[in-house]
Amino acid sequence: MNPILDAILKPVTDIINKVVPDTAAKQAAQAELQKLALQGSLQSELTQLLAVTSAQTDINKVEAASTNLFVSGWRPFIGWICGVGLGMSCIVGPLFTWIAALSGHPTPFPAFDDPLLRSTLAGMLGLGFGLRTYEKVKGVAAK
Repeated sequence: MNPILDAILKPVTDIINKVVPDTAAKQAAQAELQKLALQGSLQSELTQLLAVTSAQTDINKVEAASTNLFVSGWRPFIGWICGVGLGMSCIVGPLFTWIAALSGHPTPFPAFDDPLLRSTLAGMLGLGFGLRTYEKVKGVAAK
């Protein structure tokens, strides 16, 4: 089989083994996964996903090379927004609340713990799909 497909099937099979307690249901789920893999539909979906990811990477390279701030500057801008938001919720907020309590004026700091902030930051850091980790493990990651 394809090494990429094998790398995806094993974690899914491991999850099925841990999540599904019924042996018969577990075997049925694994058989369906193998059937999909053998039919090529899983391979087809993976190929499409990799094609879309590759196309987006090419677009990102063109945008990053642009000298126009409105083209190349939006990604760093969003990164700074996410970084500032994370810093506010994890460092500034707790320190402010602690110092306010010590000074005798307990004032809660507004919460910045927004799922949109965290999911956007995770996506920008490449923590969404796990392809970067797979590339590093296989030794094909771009330096």
